[in-house]
Amino acid sequence: MTDAPVDVHSAAAEAAAEIATARKDILRIATAGSVDDGKSTLIGRLLYDSKAVFEDQYEAVERASKGDYVDLALLTDGLRAEREQGITIDVAYRYFATPRRTFILADTPGHVQYTRNMVTGASTADLAIVLVDARKGMVEQSRRHAFLASLLRVPHLVVAVNKMDLVDWSEEAYEAIRDEFTAFAAKLDVPDLTVVPISALHGDNVVRRSENTPWYQGPSLLHHLEHVHVASDRNLIDVRFPVQYVIRPQSDAHHDYRGYAGTVASGVLRPGDEVQVLPSGLTTTIAGIDGPRGPVPEAFAPMSVTVRLADDLDVSRGDLVCRPANAPHVTQDLDALVCWMTDEPLRPRQRLAVKHTTRSVRAVVKELVYRLDVNTLHREQEAGELGLNDIGRVRLRTTQPLFVDEYSRNRVTGRFILVDEATNATVGAGMLVPGS
Repeated sequence: MTDAPVDVHSAAAEAAAEIATARKDILRIATAGSVDDGKSTLIGRLLYDSKAVFEDQYEAVERASKGDYVDLALLTDGLRAEREQGITIDVAYRYFATPRRTFILADTPGHVQYTRNMVTGASTADLAIVLVDARKGMVEQSRRHAFLASLLRVPHLVVAVNKMDLVDWSEEAYEAIRDEFTAFAAKLDVPDLTVVPISALHGDNVVRRSENTPWYQGPSLLHHLEHVHVASDRNLIDVRFPVQYVIRPQSDAHHDYRGYAGTVASGVLRPGDEVQVLPSGLTTTIAGIDGPRGPVPEAFAPMSVTVRLADDLDVSRGDLVCRPANAPHVTQDLDALVCWMTDEPLRPRQRLAVKHTTRSVRAVVKELVYRLDVNTLHREQEAGELGLNDIGRVRLRTTQPLFVDEYSRNRVTGRFILVDEATNATVGAGMLVPGS
């Protein structure tokens, strides 16, 4: 008795469809707000109301709560405990899901001294939530976080006007904050802005619409998060595939197999497509694409796949696969906005390592063009260095060419990190701007 034939193309299509469905339903969120604006309470409310909290966790929080209500902030207040212990504050990632979408939430600290963590959390976000205390209105940190979200090209921005219960659900207070934030956002590059009045403590307009805001006609926060459209934010035009690893099993079953593994940065790859490999510049075609479950008919960001080429080219880690007629800039001169992340300042003529996609090179700081005041957007051209949490425009010269795009066009090939070679510590994050 023989086995029934397997329709390879059908299986590949099903696998690709599963991957596509899983990918498109993920929304990456970064939260930001001043200290005590209720960010931890809001995240706790989202986790609890979306049934992402186990019963024993809730009971533990209930026992630890002080007062006549359950303090949901205790579900996420690890960062506050870290701060009290005097240890490094890091970005905490929370995961929850609804029947419609899966969420990865980067909980970034609110204090000004943790700007670098806000940059880290928002660098891969599809949407940023900025909390504003309804009693205080827009403060310096509100402007700082909105600017950083704009700088990092986060496509969608939500302003959650929290603690509306403490201003008696005043429509005037909400409208004043909405109008002021909208006017400030007009100075920035914010393509999509939504303002929602909420009470994270009581759950008003967080998961369900509240009767306390009959004057508000918009959706609840979670409804907006579930329905915001992010598929069109991805770059499906510019094919960029940084090679991370060369797979050569050299076994009897796969004697001649040679594949190039990596994560698709942008664009769409299909078998038969003509491609170019940088830095060699040689062209070939794609023989096949293998996913975790076997061959797939196409690959797109952010899928992790193995690409097989029709010709036996010299390809190694750090090389990049693109289209011959649509290649990135090949350059040794980088012009970038850099967020500095360490106590030792950045100065001209400093030597650092640059990690860009899967390629690592050495570089020297040619010039500090200006330091940026993120509160006033003023450019301090007389600045001689960048200190901890400072952002400034920097020119670098690398020892080997990099394959780059402007950050505004491609958030993967348009960014890099700076590394201190002596300590191997990440000391800066850069976003490429016109002029590179």
